[in-house]
Amino acid sequence: MKVFVKAVMGLLLIACAGMAAAAGSEKIVMQEFMVPSADPGIQLYVRNKHMQGIKKFGPNKILLYVHGSTYPAETAFDLKLNGMSWMDYIAQHGYDVYLVDLRGYGGSTRPPEMSQASELNDPLVRTETAVKDVSAAVDFILKRTGSPKLDLLGWSWGTSTMGWYTSQNNDKVNKLVLYAPQWLRKDASLTDAGGKLGAYRSVSMDSAKQRWLTGVPEDKKETLIPAGWYEQWAKATWATDPVGASQSKPVLRAPNGTVQDSREFWSAGKPLYDPGLIRVPTFLVHAEWDADLPSYMLHAYYAKLTNVPYKRLVEIGEGTHTIIMEKNRMQLFQAVQGFLDEDIKANM
Repeated sequence: MKVFVKAVMGLLLIACAGMAAAAGSEKIVMQEFMVPSADPGIQLYVRNKHMQGIKKFGPNKILLYVHGSTYPAETAFDLKLNGMSWMDYIAQHGYDVYLVDLRGYGGSTRPPEMSQASELNDPLVRTETAVKDVSAAVDFILKRTGSPKLDLLGWSWGTSTMGWYTSQNNDKVNKLVLYAPQWLRKDASLTDAGGKLGAYRSVSMDSAKQRWLTGVPEDKKETLIPAGWYEQWAKATWATDPVGASQSKPVLRAPNGTVQDSREFWSAGKPLYDPGLIRVPTFLVHAEWDADLPSYMLHAYYAKLTNVPYKRLVEIGEGTHTIIMEKNRMQLFQAVQGFLDEDIKANM
């Protein structure tokens, strides 16, 4: 299997007060790759970061992140807000950190159907296909590092891809973190506008902002997202789709496979996989104003984790589905980091 390095390794200076003690250095090494998927012609964008000078990482110090159903990985997980991204934060704690864009997103190959009118083809990138892409990324990382296992972190739809993958590959997973877990739905999805679904949907910046703030009390909306953060994220995110961004009214094209799966499975009372098959330590984290995947999903999923060595649930106040880029994001970062760093032996 050939892996193509997309960009020359560079050194990034991270100015983050208080983090130097945890990391021992403020220099982070970044490298980018194009990794073959299981299907011919599909390449997956993978980014890696770790502290300079660390050459070897154990199974408990390697992590892979995957995104949700609309936006790519790098413009949330590795977006520098106030000088630091979540990817940087984990790397500064001594981890070898990776992110992957699934096919159809960000820097990865867009299926040829995305170059055609949406209505000409069926919804693209179903969850089963996304799990195959996660598997390709995991195998690449394990081969590259020589490690038998790694930690997995998924957001939103990414909790389904990571959860499903783990249920089939417990032997390759050290710990599992599910941020805003997806489970059986009782209400309408914010990403489903109704009607017949085409291959992909086109998302405007205005509709993205409206979705983000759904469920937030009116008196809290103005201060939820620090000044300039939404604009910084939107500019970076829409730039990952040059075709959509070049339209007179810029849009971001997102595959509709996840919306079709929601209709056929999550909204129909039919789980795509069984969390009871997950057998690794699992952490669920959520924010109280999450209108995309509300709290009832969090609690229902937690109850299904019947065979894990141990599990934990944290819900953060004053945050939405996108708390990763809001004023309380450090509560998310710290809660997840505490779970990743701890060394607990089950049933002692």
